[in-house]
Amino acid sequence: MSQYDLIVIGSGPGGYVAAIRAAQLGLKTACVEGRETLGGTCLNIGCIPSKALLHASHQLHEAEHNFAKMGLKGKSPSVDWKQMLAYKDDVIGQNTKGIEFLFKKNKIHWLKGWGSIPEAGKVKVGDTTYDAKSIIVATGSEPSSIPGVEIDEKIVVSSTGALELPKVPKKMVVIGAGVIGLEMGSVYARLGTEVHVVEYLDTITPTMDAEVSKQFQKLLTKQGLSFTLGAAVQGVEALKTKAKVAYKLRKDDSDHEIDADVVLVATGRKPFTDGLGLDALGVEMNRGQIRTDAQWRTNVPGIYAIGDCIAGPMLAHKAEDEGMACAEVIAGKHGHVNYGVIPSVIYTHPEVASVGATEQELKEAGRAYKVGKFSFMGNGRAKAVFAGDGFVKILADKDTDRILGAHIIGPMAGDLIHEICVAMEFGASAEDLALTCHAHPTFSEAVREAALACGDGAIHM
Repeated sequence: MSQYDLIVIGSGPGGYVAAIRAAQLGLKTACVEGRETLGGTCLNIGCIPSKALLHASHQLHEAEHNFAKMGLKGKSPSVDWKQMLAYKDDVIGQNTKGIEFLFKKNKIHWLKGWGSIPEAGKVKVGDTTYDAKSIIVATGSEPSSIPGVEIDEKIVVSSTGALELPKVPKKMVVIGAGVIGLEMGSVYARLGTEVHVVEYLDTITPTMDAEVSKQFQKLLTKQGLSFTLGAAVQGVEALKTKAKVAYKLRKDDSDHEIDADVVLVATGRKPFTDGLGLDALGVEMNRGQIRTDAQWRTNVPGIYAIGDCIAGPMLAHKAEDEGMACAEVIAGKHGHVNYGVIPSVIYTHPEVASVGATEQELKEAGRAYKVGKFSFMGNGRAKAVFAGDGFVKILADKDTDRILGAHIIGPMAGDLIHEICVAMEFGASAEDLALTCHAHPTFSEAVREAALACGDGAIHM
């Protein structure tokens, strides 16, 4: 078959979800992917493998620090790094094969190879050109670096290289205190690496609520990570077995240098659109991103774009939502994404999660608001599992009590945030959450207590 209703270029979370939804809606669908496996960056070299290593290293931490407290006595486990990487690879394989199964189930054709768009309505893969009534560009993003830093994926690595180092380094410098840097930094710190984070700004996770960010840094420091903030990296010199990182402190313009066995460059990601032929087609771009309208259409009829290669947060679930909505638009339905209710999560321990407005944003907007806050130290389940650090913080409109945002640092924060997402999607008030019965003992009771704190006050604090 060389003619399709829809061809999706890229099989990451945005691309494969778009393809499946389109097929469910009756469209003849194909998906272009040049990797040997489906799933894009997320499943192959991003979200999924990093969570596997976070899980494994957290189990080591529990064995070393908490097992004895629970009466589980014995020699602490040793780290078999090769086996841990094999476990990580097995997790990747299970997930990517799962997507391949879903493609077969939904009769989606996998066009193997790298795709380009020679003209509207046509997609070229290898030597074959296919016709498509509609095309979705879902090519995702790739790691970005900074001037003076060249990534070789051996000594100076991106997140990709950090997932497959030949051995656990004694010392690692992480450039950038964002999600990727702190997650991977946590993995190696638990495995015994001395981890030092160098960040240009004066705070870690700068887009998050300031109170959460401050508490997060304290907890990570307690876990052994060290931080140099307000530092501009000038360059990295990669030697045979180590590297030297030169940086300048912005507060006094002083020069400094630090050695490392491995340098992880975690300074963000940039859209990946190389080789698509978008320039020749005249597709409008905006600072490397594909410009789209509210229904993910580009300025070229029949060509759409979603995920990391367009504006908005580079999050897998944002791409998934756009994939479903875009497929629905193409099928003649009314696809929609509520960009005001897209959560973000950092999968360290404790986890950090947020949705909606931060307190800083509400202040800048002049919005009258109130804060309901509850510490996990007041949560019986959290104390029972040595997870009392952190808190739930709910921001609600001062007059209407409508929930405007929430920020959680603590156990299972990435799961707890979704209760608040659902509430916000339905325009709920903090009182609505406070009046909803929550099972005891659960971590979710901390969410209810924070909601109660927006009113007359929490019960257990």
